[in-house]
Amino acid sequence: MSQADSHYAVFETAGDFCAIAWTEAGVARFQLPTKSAEAAERLLRRRLPDAEPSAPPPEIAATIAAATRYFAGERTDFSKVRIDLGGQGEFFRRIYAAAREIGWGQTTTYGALAKQLGAGREAARDVGEAMAKNPVPLIIPCHRVLAAGGKLGGFSAPGGATTKRRMLELEGAPAQPAAPLQAAFEF
Repeated sequence: MSQADSHYAVFETAGDFCAIAWTEAGVARFQLPTKSAEAAERLLRRRLPDAEPSAPPPEIAATIAAATRYFAGERTDFSKVRIDLGGQGEFFRRIYAAAREIGWGQTTTYGALAKQLGAGREAARDVGEAMAKNPVPLIIPCHRVLAAGGKLGGFSAPGGATTKRRMLELEGAPAQPAAPLQAAFEF
C-alpha cells in the first residue's frame, strides 16, 4: 500500500468518532471510536501520516454507514468489505481471513483460531500478535477473539478491554470477566 495513494475520513457513530482510510485496493485502516474527531484523526494519521482527507467514494461510504449502524447496535456484517492488507505477511493474512469468518455474536479463542489454521495451539501468540496489529478492527473482528477460557484478553484500541467488552455486549456475546490479578484478603 502506498501511503501517498491513501485517503481518509472521520465520522461520528453513536456519540463517538471513528476514522477510516482507504486505497484503491480497499479499506486500509479503521480507527475504533474515540471521544473526539480530533483524536480519531490523530490516531489514524499516526499510522498513515501521508493520507489525504477526502470525501469517501460509494464503497467506503457504504462501509461508514455499516459502521454507524454497528455502533448503534444493529446487526452488521463486514465480511464482504474489501480490505487492503499491503505489508502484511502471509500467515497474518491467513489469520485475518479466518477471523473475518467469525460472525456477529460469536467468539473464538486465540488457540482455537491457531488450531483452525493448522498451526497448533503454540501459534496462539502469533494469533494474538496479529489481532494486536490488526489494521482494520471491526472489519476484521479481532474483538471476537478471546484469551483461553473465554477471558477477554488484551485489546489495543482506545479504551482497551473495556471497548472490547462493550463491542461483544453490543453483539450479545459478553466475554467472561477477567479474574483480578491479586485478590484482596478479607479477615
